[in-house]
Amino acid sequence: MSYFLKANVIFGMLLFAIILSSCGNHQSSKSENEKLRVLSSFSIISDMVQTIGKDKVEVHNLVPVGMKPHEHQPKPDDVKFATHADIIIYNGLNLEGGEHGWLMKLAHSVKMPKDRIFVAAQGVKPIYFNDDKGVKEVNPHAFISPIVGIKMAENIRNALITADKKNKTYYEVSAKEYIDRLRAIDAEYRNKIAEIPKQNRVLFASELAFQYMTREYGLEEGFIWAIDTDKNGTPDQIKSAISFIKTYHPPTLFVESNVDRRPMETVSRETGVPIYKHPILSDELGRIGQNGDTYIKFLTYNLEVIYEGLKD
Repeated sequence: MSYFLKANVIFGMLLFAIILSSCGNHQSSKSENEKLRVLSSFSIISDMVQTIGKDKVEVHNLVPVGMKPHEHQPKPDDVKFATHADIIIYNGLNLEGGEHGWLMKLAHSVKMPKDRIFVAAQGVKPIYFNDDKGVKEVNPHAFISPIVGIKMAENIRNALITADKKNKTYYEVSAKEYIDRLRAIDAEYRNKIAEIPKQNRVLFASELAFQYMTREYGLEEGFIWAIDTDKNGTPDQIKSAISFIKTYHPPTLFVESNVDRRPMETVSRETGVPIYKHPILSDELGRIGQNGDTYIKFLTYNLEVIYEGLKD
């Protein structure tokens, strides 16, 4: 029996046992002082929900910082919270594996009603790319762009109001403050990137994760691999990366905080283009107390890294 088959069997047995003992109760109404229980998929969504909901919500984050949200294995405490969660909020755009991914399997297992499952990226126009095999894939990293973050905040606000109508005004006021801050960050991106010399507006990173941001703010984007797999940094990928760099001449190369630096080090040696001294963030928030440990800080940190790396 394969590792993944064993894992699925064990997970299924675990779900069955916990659900039997917990008897899920996804309430449609809350008592006056009871918090709305929100199951969220990963760090960025969790932070946005907590920031907008504040003390009106209890947020349970599924994918820990440092783990990939594409193929996650929920733990017993995740399943236990899910059985009593009021709503689920997740990124969408296939980040969590889509309709047949791990998150939807969890939701179906605990009998979460469809009208209690919300997509933060609902209404965001998807950007597609072709993977190394030529297969068309949707890029899930829309949250890297502040302008998309505004849309996601609006969707999260609406989800909280739908599930907790008595606190509608509270969520509206809180979300407005948050969205105003995101609009200010959007303006900062436009102003700072406009200050970068036009020939330097080239963001080269390990993965093709920054499309939503680069297209919105007028940056050319280069990468070593299109999608994170077990075969990153292949000879063909390195060759293609070197060709891009020789064509577009980026002043520096960026390495994401959660990827292997060695492929980029090879590209740097072959081209003579230096790697920027600080990592850029792509898939998740920074750990608590580190750079980018909230979504607002994630966005402002990335802008600082991009500006300082490309301005000269």
